[in-house]
Amino acid sequence: MFENLCTLPLTSELFTQAVHPNEPILAVGLSSGHVQCFRLPSTEVDDSSDGTNDSSRGLGQVETQWRTRRHKVSCRTLTFAGDGTTLYSAGADGLVKAASTETGQVSAKISIPLPEDQPDMDIDAASLLHVLSPQTLLLATDSSALHIYDLRAPSNMFASNKPVSTYFPHEDYISSLTPLPPSAASTSGFPKQWVTTGGTSLSVTDIRKGVLARSSDQDDELSSCLYVGGFSKRGNNVGEKIVVGDSSGVLTLWERGVWDDQDERIVLDRGIDGQGGENVECLSVIPADITGSNKMIAAGMGGGLIACVQLGANQVVDVFRHDEIEAVVGVDFDVSNRMISGGGQVVKIWQEKLPEDNDDAEEEAEVTNGAKRDLSEDDSSDESSSESEKENKQKKRRKIPTKNGNGHLGLFSGLD
Repeated sequence: MFENLCTLPLTSELFTQAVHPNEPILAVGLSSGHVQCFRLPSTEVDDSSDGTNDSSRGLGQVETQWRTRRHKVSCRTLTFAGDGTTLYSAGADGLVKAASTETGQVSAKISIPLPEDQPDMDIDAASLLHVLSPQTLLLATDSSALHIYDLRAPSNMFASNKPVSTYFPHEDYISSLTPLPPSAASTSGFPKQWVTTGGTSLSVTDIRKGVLARSSDQDDELSSCLYVGGFSKRGNNVGEKIVVGDSSGVLTLWERGVWDDQDERIVLDRGIDGQGGENVECLSVIPADITGSNKMIAAGMGGGLIACVQLGANQVVDVFRHDEIEAVVGVDFDVSNRMISGGGQVVKIWQEKLPEDNDDAEEEAEVTNGAKRDLSEDDSSDESSSESEKENKQKKRRKIPTKNGNGHLGLFSGLD
């Protein structure tokens, strides 16, 4: 389904990535504490040409918009504000910082509060961030706390601003979060509820009412979740699903409103011995401009593969490699429907594979390590930024041991 346009080398291990909602901008957070913002080439057609320039095909130059060491230790999570003007970052140093997307200049920061029942804890590091609405920021931490902050607080009071409320939807750290769209009766038009995974359970939380529901124990650790709507409504089904990835290489589907247990399973990786494969690290909806009427998602795996899964048919339709060894920690689609995968010390940019109707019309890109490299590839590391020492790597979540050492999806043998 996709072909690789280019590979961006990073100066240290990628912990997190975020894609701008309205512009071709990618932000990455690294184990060194650096945050780097890339501007990708526009795919808009140049009216002054024949409409076939490099930019219109996504083959222009990738530029570093800014780069800074934002946190003293690893940057664990990033998220853009809804309008894209602000980039929020959180690190293992116990700080959340808000910065201008355009310049990288910090405008405000939050010191993450320590849990009352753990007074000896020095830092409660962030595990994820999510901007729920223009006025609400969700912050999850290693202690399993889920803090809700009011973004309308004056920026000069932001550093000492306390969360509006704090909930504990799981006994373990929160590994993923996906908002539930508002109901038709909503007056604001913004989500008020969200689904989280943590440990071996799934939970639903309301911004005012707190934790509404928690699933039964799912045996395997749940690592990622994603809301997908637009399914047909049959019987008691509302046409809305939550897709959850777990540590054994399985996707489970949950009907919205039925939170006790899963109702469908899709096995991505059976493993060598059939006892379970690679962790499903991250999930993303593939845009309808690419899939048409089909509901499809991309799943980043612990062994470096990305699987494209068609929901409804519940089958893997394509699989390709991001890395030979490192896990895929991020899969996103930018405003131009390009897929961006991140893991290890590289980010890769992919586009929908075009029909091969003219062998002489396009040059073949060089194949390296099973991935194509753009002929106009840009090394976007900022050499002017000094990095004199490397921090000890602190993972944003506990690593789940892999059972399938070769990194292959169990359903697809012979992918060397």
